[in-house]
Amino acid sequence: MPRITPIHYKKLVKVFEYLDFRLDRQEGDHLIYVKNGTKRPVVIPMYDDVPIFIIKNDLKSADISRSEYQKILAII
Repeated sequence: MPRITPIHYKKLVKVFEYLDFRLDRQEGDHLIYVKNGTKRPVVIPMYDDVPIFIIKNDLKSADISRSEYQKILAII
């Protein structure tokens, strides 16, 4: 399985929008995405390279597997 690497926030936004998350609000330089059926919102900081631990936390909050994340990245 390929490693998760830091990516630009716009690419991470595309991943979550592909999964039908919608922008709920923006607080400073953080974008808050929500989806019906998820327990917690997904917070995406507007960084050039979003750190791996933030990507992993967002995937866990959205209940997305690493393999599903990699497949979506390949599509986008």
